[in-house]
Amino acid sequence: MTTLPLPYDIVEAVSHLSDADSRLGALIHAVGPYPGKLRPANNPFEALAESIAHQQLSGKAAATIYGRFTAMLPVPDSPRPEDVIVLSDEQMRGAGLSGAKTAAIKDLAAKTLDGTIPSAEDLPSLTDDEIIDRFTVVKGIGPWSVKMYLMFRLGRPDVLPHTDLGIRKGVQRLDGLPDLPPPKAVIQRAESWSPFRTLASWYLWRCLELDDDRWLPA
Repeated sequence: MTTLPLPYDIVEAVSHLSDADSRLGALIHAVGPYPGKLRPANNPFEALAESIAHQQLSGKAAATIYGRFTAMLPVPDSPRPEDVIVLSDEQMRGAGLSGAKTAAIKDLAAKTLDGTIPSAEDLPSLTDDEIIDRFTVVKGIGPWSVKMYLMFRLGRPDVLPHTDLGIRKGVQRLDGLPDLPPPKAVIQRAESWSPFRTLASWYLWRCLELDDDRWLPA
């Protein structure tokens, strides 16, 4: 799997987060270094089609189905919308894709071909919110999926998936809260972490893997 360095300085990000929030700093120390690599996609269509195929499935099952789907294409390693749009629903269903996922990938292909979905070359000029707005017009693509793309495919540094259950549970454990914080509270809690909320989010997910709370400051 091809990986690339992040487009921002991890040392600077860790320093900022630790200075801004002592509890988050303690978590970062307990978890250890972030691997700091991106898994780039050739283009948004490829990444979003894979994301749709993986929805609500285990990683192994989704990878098997997605592999069957891409094997039908002329260039399996680089799916293109013009090759997908000509497939029949029956062919896509035969690969194991559900009816809803078939419709979503077909819609993604059509919106890529008509320019609604920007090209890889156009993405750097777009803000995070602009990319979210453009991508979420596709059936089956919601803000959470786009934020995962921004974080792990593009390496955008200040993305906060505030509705994510793992992020909310991470904030709950970080602050020792009796109840799960609502998404709005997560946004407020994360204000001081900007402009590196992507890295903070990764550490919140890792927070849930720690065996105990001895790392928390008194």
